[in-house]
Amino acid sequence: MPDSTHSEVLGDIISAFTSANFDQIGELVQKGLRAGLGPQTLLNDGLVPGIREVGEQFRRGEVYLPEMMLAAEAWQGGMDLLEPLLAGQPAQKSKGKVVIGTVKGDIHSLGKNIVITLLKTSGFEVVDLGVDVPASKFVAKAVETRADIIAVCALMTTTMPQQKEVIEHLFAASKREEFFVMVGGACTTQDWAMQIKADAYGATAADAVSLAEGYVKQLQRS
Repeated sequence: MPDSTHSEVLGDIISAFTSANFDQIGELVQKGLRAGLGPQTLLNDGLVPGIREVGEQFRRGEVYLPEMMLAAEAWQGGMDLLEPLLAGQPAQKSKGKVVIGTVKGDIHSLGKNIVITLLKTSGFEVVDLGVDVPASKFVAKAVETRADIIAVCALMTTTMPQQKEVIEHLFAASKREEFFVMVGGACTTQDWAMQIKADAYGATAADAVSLAEGYVKQLQRS
């Protein structure tokens, strides 16, 4: 199939994301495969730039949470088609490893899952602890997996103190300096992050990715 057709399919995938035609994405991925596009190309040049652009639209306030959620679901649907084909190919080098979860007492997962989607599409390896996660588990899993970053989500004012608990557990284990700790969630603020001695606060999922990328670049320079 001509390269122009390949470019057209990839452009259509990105446009389907940015124009909120999310129900077309699975069909377009299949069209690309039929046209001879490799699964890695469809991922790197179609799905990834598409979902990242929606993330930027979300950061700029041009789209809202329902659209971001649908985009993440569409991206996962495309990945479900590609992952079996990617299994036999060399894995791309990870930018870094992130342990993420929603704190104990909080069962909200939507924001966390969007952050996970954007981190993965940006080249990070992500360990998802799920929801209602005790502070000690964040620390234990980060140590076990040799993570670079711990991302702690809290969606309610009543569960915010659990973010502080994670950091206190790190200090108690003499591990605080080993991890970059990001906090986020609807109720959190920059002032709160500073108060609990977190390394960074992300107001949106796109912010979380930018913070993670900034940290790993800093590591590489040091």
